[in-house]
Amino acid sequence: AGQTSSRGASVVNGSERIQNAIETAGNEGRTALVAYLTAGYPAPKSFRRDLGRIAEAADVVEVGVPFTDPMADGLTIQRASRSALESGVTLQWILDEIAAMEPEPAAPIILMSYLNPLLAMGYENLAARAEQAGVAGFIVPDLPLDESSDLDEALAARGLALVHLVSPVTSEERLALAGRTSRGFLYAVTVTGITGGDAGKGGNLAAYLKRVAKHSNVPVCAGFGVRTASQVDEIGRLVPGVVVGSALVETLERGEDPSAFLESLCSYSSANQDA
Repeated sequence: AGQTSSRGASVVNGSERIQNAIETAGNEGRTALVAYLTAGYPAPKSFRRDLGRIAEAADVVEVGVPFTDPMADGLTIQRASRSALESGVTLQWILDEIAAMEPEPAAPIILMSYLNPLLAMGYENLAARAEQAGVAGFIVPDLPLDESSDLDEALAARGLALVHLVSPVTSEERLALAGRTSRGFLYAVTVTGITGGDAGKGGNLAAYLKRVAKHSNVPVCAGFGVRTASQVDEIGRLVPGVVVGSALVETLERGEDPSAFLESLCSYSSANQDA
């Protein structure tokens, strides 16, 4: 799992903690796992326990902030988001819960949120609260790259990451800009669509990820639809990190052990190395 920090007073800032965690995995000869869960799902009372267990097994954890219209997400995460909202989960609640965790999560935490909840809290306040809670950065799927400077500045002032997303249809020019300005890592979406689909299906995944890596100043992590150890192995041969979302949310939904599931995703490459 990733490097631990002392909340709000770390020598290593949030952006560096994320990047270090991904690079440490590579130095250990494995693909970094970025694991996603929806905050407060399947139950708000189990959030701290679930987050703690996932942070032990993953290198970076993405915590989804539930939103009424999660347009980049497939049915699994839409369902989880709706349920969490009905249970009263808010951005404020999430930050309070993460801040209250003892011990703090073993891996850097990134909040994945649509823009509205962040605007409602106010960027300066958001950055201060996030740093205080030990959150290392943000991913904002509906924030256009050329409109991200205000949030970017507020987060950068506290050493927090703003992770940009690119997709197979991102132009070369925008890819270069995203690769230059993303902090922590650059998120390469492997499908043109929503989360939970088949990763890399119907396109030249290797050529696309090579193009993304060429432009990026930070490690590239690829995701959307990663469900199996063989996919982690395939993508991990191309980029340093893999994002696992819907499949992990479904594991939690079934009441199964999230750390066992995440460990199983790394078994394919281990078996290949042992063979």
